[in-house]
Amino acid sequence: MCHLYLNNPKEYINLLLFCAVRTNLSFLYHFLSAVWSGAKLADVLELVGIPNLTSVTRSGGKHVEFVSIDKCKEENGGPYKASIPLSQATNPEADVLLAYEMNGEPLNRDHGYPLRVVVPGVIGARSVKWLDTINILAEECQGFFMQKDYKMFPPSVNWDNINWKSRRPLMDFPVQCVICSLEDVNVMKPGKAKVSGYAVSGGGRGIERVDISVDGGKNWVEASRYQKTGIPYIADHMSSDKWAWVFFEVIIDIPHSTQIVAKAVDTAANVQPESVETIWNLRGVLNTSWHRVQVRVGHSNM
Repeated sequence: MCHLYLNNPKEYINLLLFCAVRTNLSFLYHFLSAVWSGAKLADVLELVGIPNLTSVTRSGGKHVEFVSIDKCKEENGGPYKASIPLSQATNPEADVLLAYEMNGEPLNRDHGYPLRVVVPGVIGARSVKWLDTINILAEECQGFFMQKDYKMFPPSVNWDNINWKSRRPLMDFPVQCVICSLEDVNVMKPGKAKVSGYAVSGGGRGIERVDISVDGGKNWVEASRYQKTGIPYIADHMSSDKWAWVFFEVIIDIPHSTQIVAKAVDTAANVQPESVETIWNLRGVLNTSWHRVQVRVGHSNM
């Protein structure tokens, strides 16, 4: 830890950590938005002789493995571990951090004290907490959570014919958005209402737009986007935080009970799928279908 403090400048990254398990049947999942600070992994690797933008070391290393002190039953009592490509780890623009602070305070125990990895733009399972060891490997990590979990299979795969080796581990997460201002249980008066929430996409891709429908997806209006109150958001602009979530809001007229729908589009023109049925998968990961909220219009104290 002393070497990280003394030999590397402290970097700050505003970042949303996102769990891959947004399931087939639910929009419940885990995320964490914070400002993380620590040493860039690319700088640390450069100190030990691996230059920036290296894809393969002289000895054939292509992946960086992070090993935790946390033991888990899935590893038969061994440590939790994961890896990322060396090309990503050595790229300063990828902003991979060895983090020791969160929101200006030392990491607490739950968030990985004293040191954790923070890998922007990919599923949270790769941001290993309670970091013990970093290894350079010729092949990707062979741990349980890289090889037998967090993989997305087609609908034809079931528990009888699954072949874990046929799919790569999940890394970047897809574009998605969630309505936060309304819930299915809401009863509201007819008239104007604010629909707001957040959108995010993996790999550092910005949010090009968020579309809102008040008739179940037949007609759409575009919501405004921002990250800082009062400052319009411009995707991929130097003023935006490419690893952070983007907030959206729009005022719409809701004259009667209806289904409100939100969908996001990122700067690579990736669009959320319309329904979970089209992306159903055995493991139940990355349900990024349109977010739908049923609202009832009637007498309300709101």
